[in-house]
Amino acid sequence: MFKLIKPAPLTEQVRSREGNIYMYRAMTLIGWIPPKQGVWRYVYLFWTCVPFAFGVFYLPVGFIISYVKEFKNFTPGEFLTSLQVAINVYGASVKSTITYIFLWRLRKTENLLDRLDERLHNDSDRQKIHEMVARCNYAFLIYSFIYCGYAGSTFLSYVLSGRPPWSVYNPFVDWHDGLGSLWIQSIFEYITMSFAVLQDQLSDTYPLMFMIIFRAHFDVLKDHVRNLRMDPTRSEKDNYQDLVNCIMDHKLILRCCNLIRPIISRTIFVQFLLIGSVLGLTLINVFFFSNFWRGLASFMFVITILMQTFPFCYTCNLLIDDCDDLANTIFQSNWADAEPGYKSTLVHFMHHVQQPIIFIAGGIFPISMNSNISVAKFAFSIITIVRQMNLAEQFQ
Repeated sequence: MFKLIKPAPLTEQVRSREGNIYMYRAMTLIGWIPPKQGVWRYVYLFWTCVPFAFGVFYLPVGFIISYVKEFKNFTPGEFLTSLQVAINVYGASVKSTITYIFLWRLRKTENLLDRLDERLHNDSDRQKIHEMVARCNYAFLIYSFIYCGYAGSTFLSYVLSGRPPWSVYNPFVDWHDGLGSLWIQSIFEYITMSFAVLQDQLSDTYPLMFMIIFRAHFDVLKDHVRNLRMDPTRSEKDNYQDLVNCIMDHKLILRCCNLIRPIISRTIFVQFLLIGSVLGLTLINVFFFSNFWRGLASFMFVITILMQTFPFCYTCNLLIDDCDDLANTIFQSNWADAEPGYKSTLVHFMHHVQQPIIFIAGGIFPISMNSNISVAKFAFSIITIVRQMNLAEQFQ
């Protein structure tokens, strides 16, 4: 299981798409990748409906009904724990639905990545791809531990204190009837929430996985540019063809980014809208209403929320820096004594590369660390309001 988190030896052939092996295994588990034909396809499609029915439809409705019917029975801490998750569940439902609908874009992007893999020249290029594949799978594994850790810690901290973990409405079980009913309700909530957590994880990790892959191919391209006209045995015609190949590689990377851009724009926009309010409610719960174990579960939720956008936004900043580095590498390459046609093509290539690759969330927010920090600051505004108005003491 953990073999893929270490770079494979250069004697093995590794493709860029293998960086998403863990992610696609999780998609298969949750019902997103059905068999192409046969009777098992229809059985699998039934399974596809189960996580969507519970994680995307039941949970959002269940939270609302629970607030209407059980609001007077909530303590402030329990209500905040439920509310912070409920808001995130609504966002996760939208994000996972968008990701599932546009899953074909990820597959098409991988076909373009296969063409980039064909342009790997030497062991140094292959080593970069091998390390990238291990890095992607390792990152997905870390996300899995964090997301599952949140669900498990919340389940245990609440059920051991005599309350269901998220207090989602269940028409068939009343957890007030006794310890057995409490455990049935809690286990049902945990299974249902696990569907939503896994779907949310998939919609949060695919942008980071592909961005790591794009950056690895940018790194390979920069090495190719550095080696332009460095081999004295190659003719000027061959050198010109090497330059054209570099331009084609850059265009393939741009096509990959353009192909995946619509899905990233939609899912990150949804998360940007929610991150401030969810973080604010969670921090209020941690500071004012939680004991140690519930505070630990809420702290795991804070880490989960931060993991949804911060790593990807940071990687977007690095991709912008990669564009600048590539332009500088082109300028510093060995072009001084080249033919006029080579120089002219190089100038056009450098001009095109100087336009950074930027992703826009919902056509409004540039996806970067500055945007992420700006939307996350809303959490501290909520905490400030609660402190100044002594709302925590009034609810207690």
